[in-house]
Amino acid sequence: MEREEKQEKEDQIKESGQIILEHNSQKHKIYLLSIIGEIEGHDIASGQTKTTKYEHVLPMLAAVEDSRDIDGVLVLLNTVGGDVEAGLAIAEMIASLSKPTVSLVLGGSHSIGVPLAVSSDYSLIVPSGTMIIHPVRMNGMVIGVAQTYEYFERIQERILNFIAGNSSIQKDRLKALMLDTSKLAKDVGTVLDGREAVAEGLINEVGGIDKAMERLNKMIEKHHSDFDKDEKIV
Repeated sequence: MEREEKQEKEDQIKESGQIILEHNSQKHKIYLLSIIGEIEGHDIASGQTKTTKYEHVLPMLAAVEDSRDIDGVLVLLNTVGGDVEAGLAIAEMIASLSKPTVSLVLGGSHSIGVPLAVSSDYSLIVPSGTMIIHPVRMNGMVIGVAQTYEYFERIQERILNFIAGNSSIQKDRLKALMLDTSKLAKDVGTVLDGREAVAEGLINEVGGIDKAMERLNKMIEKHHSDFDKDEKIV
């Protein structure tokens, strides 16, 4: 039976990069969500590209919210960005979870990965981690009419509002970083390393998996305590 459970967990990691962590000293059940590679949306990426598929992640997060067994969610990020609508959908889903959530940026969380990184209740980034903030881009044919540019602006506003609303950075400062022409050789935008991301107010703290787990376990304990108090009042 133990061997079967171990094999099931290994298969789950291989298939989706997800697993439930439950051997911590507090006996909390933590759902581990890995967001890696490219965020895949309605278009299928090439077979050589590592992707996070939003049609897999959204039902998983819904199941986490519905489960009485899951105590919290840990999100590990190492993404180059990808589909804007898919990335925002996942970010909104994480932000709306009632269970405690912590995110940890490993490697990078670029482009639409920025909203994903700040969507949790508390965020961390390793010192060598990076975040790239740049304007919205669209693939394929773009029709050069006023309505197209207005559509781009509206999407960009949604991203700016989400990031500013889920972190400590001011919207004007975020927009300035997004439109900076001096930081990237062939592009518009800004690259921030771990400490710079914290200094700008995008991320809460510089740290690794140890700090992320410690913070999440404390948040779970507080969540349980507050829930017990509400139950007694009722």
